[in-house]
Amino acid sequence: MSYELVIVGGGKMGSALAEGLLRAQWCAPERLAVVDHTASTRESLAQRLAGVAVLPSLELGDVDENTGALLCVKPDYAESVARSIGALGVRRLLSVVAGLTTARIESVMVQPVAVVRSMPNTPVLVGKGVSAIAGGAHVTADDLVWAESILGAVGTVVRVTERNIDVVTGLSGPMPAYLYLIVEALIEAGVYQGLPRAVAQTLVVDSLEGTAALLKQTGTSPEELRHQVTSPGGTTAAGLRALENRSVRAAMIDAVSAAADRSRQLGR
Repeated sequence: MSYELVIVGGGKMGSALAEGLLRAQWCAPERLAVVDHTASTRESLAQRLAGVAVLPSLELGDVDENTGALLCVKPDYAESVARSIGALGVRRLLSVVAGLTTARIESVMVQPVAVVRSMPNTPVLVGKGVSAIAGGAHVTADDLVWAESILGAVGTVVRVTERNIDVVTGLSGPMPAYLYLIVEALIEAGVYQGLPRAVAQTLVVDSLEGTAALLKQTGTSPEELRHQVTSPGGTTAAGLRALENRSVRAAMIDAVSAAADRSRQLGR
């Protein structure tokens, strides 16, 4: 029996996408397969993904021209895996491999394949991810809709041109890590000022959640919301001045630039 979708790579990203697709009832569980070469990973996946086929490899008959593939493996062997998938007859592939261009994937295929490149971030694990997609040379509008339907099961999806995927990789891809670092620093600041660590963590984490909700629900720009809470000569103004004096804004711009440059290097 051929599957509707095969997810190649059952790590954190692949398993999160599989769980999201099941929650969204994207397809019947028996029409979904996850492929992973590690026995312990397959055992864990079989327990978590009821009804889903968990396989050590793909064989003839597992896929056909109507089967979609989701590539979630490490960059070091992504091209060889993509070649194997293409040789089995897959005509549509969504890749979440960092730094791997659609042209490189297309070049290893034995026949034309619609390749969509994406960069999700780790909040897909809780259904709150943000993903950008870009289509390769053989991609149609239907292929992009297909890719959106997969990634939309675990969060928000935006379309970009492929030349901007590296920017996405530098901005939203590592953004959880950027924010975790800021959260760590703010918790430490609270502890330094005398708060119990548990209290400081609650204040910081819940404030972050509320701030994100306010941004999203009001649609107001961050600049305007910042002005609304910054009274002239007040405590917020004093804190913001200290941040600007330490060039926090410039450091964030540099971080995104460095990550985007690294993504471009991986692509070469």
